[in-house]
Amino acid sequence: MKSSLTDFSSTPQESSPPYAANLEVDVLIVGAGFSGIFCLHKVRKQGLSAVIYEAGKGIGGTWQWNCYPGAMVDSEVPVYQFSIPETWQDWTWSSNYPDYKELRAYFDHVDKVLEISKDCAFGSVVVGAHFNHDEVRWHISTADGRTARAKYLIVAAGFSAKRYIPDWEGLDRFQGVIHHSSFWPEKEVDVHGKRCAVIGTGASGVQLTQAWGPVADSVRVFQRTPNLTLPMRRRLLSREEQEQSKAFYPDLFCLRERTFGGFLYTFVEKTLDQDSEEEQQAFLEKLWEAGGFRFWLQNYKDYLFDAKTNRVVYDFWAKKVRQGIDDPRKRDILAPLVPHHHFGIKRPALQNNYYEQFNRPTVDVVNIKENPIVGLTKTGIQLQDGTVHEVDIIGLATGFDAVTGGITEMGIQSIHGSTLKDDWKAAARTYLGLTVSGYPNMFNVYGTHGPTLLSNGPTAVEIQCQWVVDAIKQMERQGIKYLDATEEASQQWKAHIDELSNETLLPTTRSTYMGSSILGKAFEQTCYAGGMFPYTEEIRAVLPTFKGFRIVRG
Repeated sequence: MKSSLTDFSSTPQESSPPYAANLEVDVLIVGAGFSGIFCLHKVRKQGLSAVIYEAGKGIGGTWQWNCYPGAMVDSEVPVYQFSIPETWQDWTWSSNYPDYKELRAYFDHVDKVLEISKDCAFGSVVVGAHFNHDEVRWHISTADGRTARAKYLIVAAGFSAKRYIPDWEGLDRFQGVIHHSSFWPEKEVDVHGKRCAVIGTGASGVQLTQAWGPVADSVRVFQRTPNLTLPMRRRLLSREEQEQSKAFYPDLFCLRERTFGGFLYTFVEKTLDQDSEEEQQAFLEKLWEAGGFRFWLQNYKDYLFDAKTNRVVYDFWAKKVRQGIDDPRKRDILAPLVPHHHFGIKRPALQNNYYEQFNRPTVDVVNIKENPIVGLTKTGIQLQDGTVHEVDIIGLATGFDAVTGGITEMGIQSIHGSTLKDDWKAAARTYLGLTVSGYPNMFNVYGTHGPTLLSNGPTAVEIQCQWVVDAIKQMERQGIKYLDATEEASQQWKAHIDELSNETLLPTTRSTYMGSSILGKAFEQTCYAGGMFPYTEEIRAVLPTFKGFRIVRG
């Protein structure tokens, strides 16, 4: 079982410039997902030299890693794609929710029209970086010993660069097959006639269960907290309907930046108490039937703020889900009448037939909230009470050290000699969700204190990356050597992040938004909870004067 990005680090066989042992570029980008690709495309247009260091073997970010059974996106197309015309003019999708294979094909297409790979160094895992004042350059090192020097460092690794694998006793003792969902092998794992376990019920756990349920000899799903999943409503798309709608794509891409979550819908402008009970049920039914994240992000505008309103939403969800689960015991574990947490304050997964799997006699759910997993034996999973579940194959859907975990593992040092990992141990600090005080000319996109997990990825990515590229353009135009966010501005931004979050129900439970549920990690809001358009207005207001930054010219 692979457990770290360094497991994929490799000494390059290539001799092309991106793989140079001592690389010199204007911009070094870490990560070749949506963020890295968009940044590379845009900085090239500024006439700057740039290279992407990517730990994987190809472009696509999360879709280069996610190849576990059933893996697919949970945001609909066409909003889940680049707005760059060259990438969509000659591309069509087979369904509104593509699976990982089609998304990989999409990134191959993006590579073809934008020529991304020629400026990528694959198998490159960043393990160290520091800023040299005299040279006005970042010095970046990789696991295999190469170095790069760049004026600008853009960390575009996203929120899921560090996988979370619990420190259970006996992980290396298990003699069956075990893989983390995001480090799944390319070669198919045959589950026919096998006893399978899915540990975790996030999006990956839901999708693994849907894929394995119909074919495995048995599937046990180990659940700590119910995932309040929503119906996906996946459907096929015709080429004709997509070609007809492409005339409106520019408007759609503009619209997605003006909604709360970066989709083509947003919260309705009314509160629950403005409707009668009959109207409430009719409205919620409409959202449910429409599918996707509409029940989450097109709901009453007060449901993420008011506990009573939220309970009405939760009760509707529980009623709908419980209707489809036959076994009373499973029903109470998967969709309890009393919520474990408020609805919507953890990102819900989308499902096609998740709950139907539990109506199979071969699929069961194991409640590990009060009886947790303590370790693995040679042949199974051991719980705290001594029970051992014998299994052949384990899918670890245990998620990530989300949002802050990836960037803090890169060995990045501040100008004060500290590391980002140490600086953020008590609490994360950024300015605008894009920069960090003490780390000049370093930008972090789709990460800490941006819209990130509360958004459609490509929307947030393009808003943030465009700001970064425009900031670099202004720096070059104004003769600025480097920018460094002030500590005062960073403290104010942190207070703003907390203020937005504290107005909601988000801080009432541990989640990926609130520092995840990883033992020892700070309990704090890691995302901007004010919505896409207000965020855009706030960060754009800083340009071109760079208010909140210490400016060094030369």
